[in-house]
Amino acid sequence: MTTTTVTASPTPVRPVSVPRSYRFELVKLVSQWRIRLLVLACWIMPGFFVAGVSAQSTLPSDTLFGRWMHATGWAGPLVMLGFAGTWALPLLTSVVAGDVFAAEDRLGTWRHLLVAVRSPRRIFLAKVLASLTVILLLVAGLACSSAVGGLASVGNQPLVGLDGHLLTPSDAAGRVLLAWVVALAPTLALAAIGLLGSVALGRSPTGLLLPPLVALGMQVAQMLPLPVAVRLALPGYAFISWNGLFTAPAQLAPLLIGVAVSLAWAVLATVLAQLLFLRRDFTNLAYDGGGRRALTVGVLPLAALTALTVGGIAVATDSTGITQAKVQRSVATAFAHLYRLQTEQLHRPAVTEGRLRASATCTKSDGQAAQQGAGNDWRCVVTWHLPGVPVAGTAVYQLDVGSDGRFVADGDGPKEVNGYFLVRTSTGDAPNPLWQFDGNVELLDTTSKG
Repeated sequence: MTTTTVTASPTPVRPVSVPRSYRFELVKLVSQWRIRLLVLACWIMPGFFVAGVSAQSTLPSDTLFGRWMHATGWAGPLVMLGFAGTWALPLLTSVVAGDVFAAEDRLGTWRHLLVAVRSPRRIFLAKVLASLTVILLLVAGLACSSAVGGLASVGNQPLVGLDGHLLTPSDAAGRVLLAWVVALAPTLALAAIGLLGSVALGRSPTGLLLPPLVALGMQVAQMLPLPVAVRLALPGYAFISWNGLFTAPAQLAPLLIGVAVSLAWAVLATVLAQLLFLRRDFTNLAYDGGGRRALTVGVLPLAALTALTVGGIAVATDSTGITQAKVQRSVATAFAHLYRLQTEQLHRPAVTEGRLRASATCTKSDGQAAQQGAGNDWRCVVTWHLPGVPVAGTAVYQLDVGSDGRFVADGDGPKEVNGYFLVRTSTGDAPNPLWQFDGNVELLDTTSKG
């Protein structure tokens, strides 16, 4: 009698699921001492910084909303947002996303990871999601900690917007939150550039430096007299465009363009990083980046996206930039709102902006140069009318207008209107609100051409 031996077929080996890979990569990230230190710093240090600055007699008035840190707790997180967009967020994305792939190259652990997960595509997705989670945690810490520090030290008071109008505490809270959400878009763009550099440059430290270098380059570009279409086509503009949330009406067109551009950069850079990652040779232990392919696959598509964006913005919008009419309108609007605030603080008879009929006449370089563009040589004469007073009032301001549209107006008389003196408020003595104030000129006209 013969017996037949039945051999069981081998069980097919399946790749590890994305959720399990994601948890594994997230644990690897948060187990690093530098990531834990960054999380701790982002959730603690901004609060102490804002509380400490708010308690000082001298405020960072050269920083947007810095002059209002004594008046409301909502100014603190906006000051922190300005600092974060310039320095903190590029460095955070560098440490997290700029090293997430290069670390495997330095340690030589790609083969072990591939044997465990069995899918390069899932490894890439897990690393991207883990990096995104940590970056969101860091940004949330910066926002929450600075808000808590401001509210604890100053209180939940109204916030003066960039056009001088007063925002209620609830409105200010919503706009501050939205400003931080807007800043997430360029942060994701820098993170994607970090991923691309980490994949393309291998163990080279250049990949780690790529996000702050790109951010620095975009900051320099925003300070140059570039056309408005070029300025808006760079993802770094979204670190500035949130200013438009604090005017009435809100300047939404530049903000939405900045967010869309940043997200487009984030998506394209991530796709390019995935293409390079899936095509690399994991059997080569001496792999040290894609070389020339990294240039053609990484840099050229982003340059092409920028060129297409510049053309699209130029065709779809009327980007006139900083003009005399815009400066006059912005100064007159801010003066009218702040005059009403000063009237309330000095306990004078109430007056509305409509009855003031404030207007401004502004000239650049005493009329000897083109009446447009940035510069510290703008001079404005503001005229207003009080009910029952036959003679119109006038006040002079010297303006320093930045290339991004933000300006600082410095009162130049008469002293009793826009000179320096202290006003007693509910939060303590504060400088005359008409002495110096910040404003914003919208660079983009939303009317379509043709």
